[in-house]
Amino acid sequence: MAHVEPNRSGLLEKLFVPTLSEAHSRTLVADAGVLVSSWASAETAQQAAQAAQTLGFPVAVKLCGDAIAHKTERGLVRLKLTDAASVEAAAAELLAAALPEDGPVNLLISPMVTGNRELIAGLVRDEQFGACVMLGVGGVLAEAIGDVAFRLAPLSPLDAQELIDDLASQTLLGAFRGEPAVDRSTLVSILCALSTLAQDPNIVSVDLNPLIVTDGQPVAVDALVEVAEAQS
Repeated sequence: MAHVEPNRSGLLEKLFVPTLSEAHSRTLVADAGVLVSSWASAETAQQAAQAAQTLGFPVAVKLCGDAIAHKTERGLVRLKLTDAASVEAAAAELLAAALPEDGPVNLLISPMVTGNRELIAGLVRDEQFGACVMLGVGGVLAEAIGDVAFRLAPLSPLDAQELIDDLASQTLLGAFRGEPAVDRSTLVSILCALSTLAQDPNIVSVDLNPLIVTDGQPVAVDALVEVAEAQS
């Protein structure tokens, strides 16, 4: 499959597109085959604290809803919470921060995933090329490095392997700072899962950011799916 370079500026200038909540987005991509960190949903601060105890500390707590696409920018994420009391307090703050235009909201609780490397992956629909699967280097240096590659969907496992090989930062995919090399078979499965999602015309885009590499396994700790029409 040929290498492509979609119009990124055009992608960034999209008009408003409905999104799924993070919980709904996680379910959709996990069902397709993406390795996603474990999570639970809660309606109240007390339920969030109970869920955190079940999942194990430390955890992250986020305010979620179909109309909330940019949680971090709005301060709707609390990280590294180490006990039930801190989870309950953070969850109460997040619920209080909901705006009327957010519509129905709930809380998402997920164990903290740690690793020295981050990747990003996604599905975009380019006006010229159509559905494309994207893979790039994530984390704090993502914008400075600008190491991103695209392939037209659908992807075969071989196409996915070649997409991984297109990244310039190959040393980051090998053994790194005492951690094993990135499990390429898992990464191939994730990229092929994104390709499968491209078959659904109602899915406009998928953003897995970040994929944290932990013990060599790339794990999605956030997911955002844009859809052509709002779903109930």
